[in-house]
Amino acid sequence: MRSYDDILMIAVERKGGFGLVLDGIEAPKTADELAALSGADWLRRMSFGIMATGMSTKVIQAKAQEMTEAFHGFDVNRIAHMSEDWFHELLGDRRIIRSAPKVRAIHENAIFIQQVEAEVGSFGRKIGDWPNDDYIGLLAWLKSQGSRLGGNTGAYVLRNMGKESFILTRDVVARLVAEGVIDKAPTSKSAMRAVQDAFNTWQDQSGQSLTTISRVLAQSVG
Repeated sequence: MRSYDDILMIAVERKGGFGLVLDGIEAPKTADELAALSGADWLRRMSFGIMATGMSTKVIQAKAQEMTEAFHGFDVNRIAHMSEDWFHELLGDRRIIRSAPKVRAIHENAIFIQQVEAEVGSFGRKIGDWPNDDYIGLLAWLKSQGSRLGGNTGAYVLRNMGKESFILTRDVVARLVAEGVIDKAPTSKSAMRAVQDAFNTWQDQSGQSLTTISRVLAQSVG
């Protein structure tokens, strides 16, 4: 497995300069900044990610304001107590993606957020305090405790909310395969452990965030 600096140089040579690789990579939020985000902020991002599955991103972006209005600003308490009447009304509401499983997932994730808030005071606090060297554990937790947050959906939620993160895109997976970390897209616990160990090593070598390392890996391929 090559060092972080070696992979960075591959990306720099492909893109034509350090700035073209590193500029624009946002610094992750601190644990306190994540803790300060509201439950509605988290539910909104989860919901857009769930609604976007199998859809054009442009469609979701165009409907973002209308969806926010339809779900009453993604008020966690209101959605957690969604009645069957409101559920069926939403399925006929043209402002949203009218998918029963996706609407039900939003309802279930509101309950999930409420439960976490009751335990630790803030959903963002739970996310922010999760150690970066066990990021795969955070992904597994979102998948098992949340609704329709598996695969890269949960990872994109975390990235978009500012949590230090890596996303197993096609290009990142290709670099991991090239480095002998895995031999295909990781699905098993052992493969995910190997991925985490590789990122931990690169982080120890570079002092960079998981987010930066992930973006560098991607740009060394795509």
